[in-house]
Amino acid sequence: MDMPTEMQHQAMGYDRAATMFSPEGHLLQVEYAEKTVKLGSNSVGLVCKDGVIFVADKRIRDNLIAPESAVKVFEVDDHVMATAAGIASDARVLIDRARLLAQQHKVSYGTPVDPISVIQMIADNKQAYTQYGGSRPYGVSIMIAGVSKNRPHLYTSDITGNFFAYRANSIGENDEQIKEELRKGFKDDMTMDEGVKFVIKIFKEILGKNFEVSRFDVGMISLKEGKLVRVHGEDLKKYAK
Repeated sequence: MDMPTEMQHQAMGYDRAATMFSPEGHLLQVEYAEKTVKLGSNSVGLVCKDGVIFVADKRIRDNLIAPESAVKVFEVDDHVMATAAGIASDARVLIDRARLLAQQHKVSYGTPVDPISVIQMIADNKQAYTQYGGSRPYGVSIMIAGVSKNRPHLYTSDITGNFFAYRANSIGENDEQIKEELRKGFKDDMTMDEGVKFVIKIFKEILGKNFEVSRFDVGMISLKEGKLVRVHGEDLKKYAK
């Protein structure tokens, strides 16, 4: 009986390094890292007519954890935020580098950093770890959202170091199911409040009896204010009605 392709690759050692291509042209360690992202808690981003939003599932399974310590929306700068799915410690390292970039840009040029510069730096770091031996790829997908020149922006980087701009996107578990709902119901003229209600409704349908509004972390950056505003706890209940 023929050995399955994946077992053949393991037997031949094609998955022992991130720099080794399989005969079919795959970097198997990178593909394994992509599976890690699929296990991560979900985050959804939307570009709305008055700003940009994140709705992120904190997915706290241990009631001994202090809820305020489980943050899924991170401030990069006043006008830029990030969220991630996958290995949280990998995300923390990359987001800390993004924060440093934002401060260096402000000091050097006297202007806020563009969101695209932040995602490009993150993507460049990820790409490097698919190319050099002796290390593993980052096991995390990161979304960056912010405002620049009175326009909202949303970007997502994958394991390989690619990144794209999106009108709406989802990363983490159930991402394909959520993206299908986004394709059906997302509208460019949504306000941020309408966007949060829309995403919460999707999570209600997917999570079913496991849905609790307290498990979500919401970040909003409006075109008018240009600063991150967090919504959580009791303040989120109005979006779940």
